[in-house]
Amino acid sequence: MGRSKPVASAAVGSRDLSRIFGPDGRTVIIALDHGLIDGPCPGFERPAETISAVVAGGPDAVLTSYGVAENFAAELDPVGIILRSDGAVSNLGSPSTGSVGRFFGVEEALRVGAAALAVTALPGAASEADTLRNLAHTIGEAHQSDLPVMAEMVPGGFDSPPEMRGPDAVAFAARLGAELGADFIKAPYCEDYARVTSSTFAPVVILGGSKGSEAATLANIRAAVDAGAAGVAMGRNVFQSDDPTAMTRAVVAVVHADATVEEALSILEG
Repeated sequence: MGRSKPVASAAVGSRDLSRIFGPDGRTVIIALDHGLIDGPCPGFERPAETISAVVAGGPDAVLTSYGVAENFAAELDPVGIILRSDGAVSNLGSPSTGSVGRFFGVEEALRVGAAALAVTALPGAASEADTLRNLAHTIGEAHQSDLPVMAEMVPGGFDSPPEMRGPDAVAFAARLGAELGADFIKAPYCEDYARVTSSTFAPVVILGGSKGSEAATLANIRAAVDAGAAGVAMGRNVFQSDDPTAMTRAVVAVVHADATVEEALSILEG
């Protein structure tokens, strides 16, 4: 397994990214913020157990909610914390349509020892203006305290049609996040991902989406990293795996050790 050229710096200006990105400029972020809209969703019914299982696999950081960060500090201690800043309506009634504005900010992030804030924006969706404004305001305030911000850029919204998930739309959305000052970008994976990474001047990590097969997930990660992605920020494809610790290790091997899909699957299969 050979190392390829680093794709991200450990610092942006005076903002420290070393608690999120490894020395190789890459990162494995496990998203554990799903309780904000899904409640006790499958695989995340008991947060302490889930957090401990994924942390044992060696990720760099965990994206989570304020309540989880406050109540499970011991379990989260080995990793960097990315605090979800914006909130959304839940899936209890109609399906959630995504971000509805800021719930938590810099003060809360510093209180729980977070290494960064995360904010979702939905370019091309009906709520584009509100979500972009919230992202810009949050970045401005966070940077005053040298706190990095991850922009989760979802073109067209979470229920967007296929044309909003192609390389043109994803590259547009990712670049928009960088233009607004985000320190790194979380964006959907798509074909021809080099078009996304080459036109965005901030590190890009791919989101995971709904649970798929382990082989397909690892193949997408391998292809994204080969195309210049700085890693992943995914949740359900890890914590809903039969063995979240092994799946985390497999993802870490692809991102940080340049493992092939076959090598990663052998880790997963034990």
